[in-house]
Amino acid sequence: MPAVDPGMPGPIGPASVDDGVCTDIDLPLPGRREGKVRISYALPGNRLLMCATDRLSAFDRFVLAVADKGQVLTELSAWWCAQTADITVSHLRSLPDPNAMIVEAATPLPVEVVVRQALTGSTATALWTQYAAGNRVLYGHRLPEGLVKNALLPAPLITPTTKAAAGDHDRPLTATEVVRQGLVPAAAWEQVSATALALFSRGQRIAAAAGLLLADTKYEFGWHHEGHLLLIDEIHTPDSSRFWEASTYEQRLAAGAEPESLDKEPVRLALAARGFTGAGPIPLLEPAVAEQTSDRYRSAFTRLTGRTFRAAPGPVSGRLRAALARGEIA
Repeated sequence: MPAVDPGMPGPIGPASVDDGVCTDIDLPLPGRREGKVRISYALPGNRLLMCATDRLSAFDRFVLAVADKGQVLTELSAWWCAQTADITVSHLRSLPDPNAMIVEAATPLPVEVVVRQALTGSTATALWTQYAAGNRVLYGHRLPEGLVKNALLPAPLITPTTKAAAGDHDRPLTATEVVRQGLVPAAAWEQVSATALALFSRGQRIAAAAGLLLADTKYEFGWHHEGHLLLIDEIHTPDSSRFWEASTYEQRLAAGAEPESLDKEPVRLALAARGFTGAGPIPLLEPAVAEQTSDRYRSAFTRLTGRTFRAAPGPVSGRLRAALARGEIA
């Protein structure tokens, strides 16, 4: 059976030794920076090599390794960047590997831009979590009484959050607080908000053509060194978005059941059912949870793009090191 990607510095969490997954990428390049899912390296000309692992984070912790996840995130984000190039400029410049992008370096805005069309979620910043606790003014938006979990809202809402450091949790913000606290200048926030809503509308239209509902998503933006805004990180992937099956949505909503989804929400729900919401030891999940999540990610790629997903052979680090030796990453 395929082994864990070489270079992994020992176990990192409950599922880091699953077969056929990449939990670390080690390359002889400068400026290594490691996030929850991605590892980046500095390249000449104000660029970065951004590599996606198969780590899955939930409740701001690395909880599971999911086969092919990094490749899905990379190739699907690249596809979405092409579908939305008329709306905004992204940081993407090329794909030297199925798990890696060469991107323009940018200084990230200290705010995550979350757009929501549904009253759902299980994390502390989710609309449903706060609504179920009795709050009716959320992110500066007043919601009516009597709503049920997973109900669609009349219009998409922008619900920004802070970007917490590793191990900490994001904090809800209002648009007024984003500007008042000096996180983003007023004019830039207006541009970001308009762009986010346009991207979400495009995402909903394309998802609908694939028989899916785009319930919510997260966007990140950054300042290019020349002073303009870029769309960065990822867009409309199962990591950053909730995609629901449209054909069964109404029936399941009426029955009080969770929507069929092509994202990582079932992992969050499985953890929450075991009492884990981010603090303390991470529960071990059955292998079937990782396998089913991998299937959902691959299915999302195929449904949205209309292309069959084909897993790239060989360990990710090995492929990238070979690409470096051939001069394909420079």
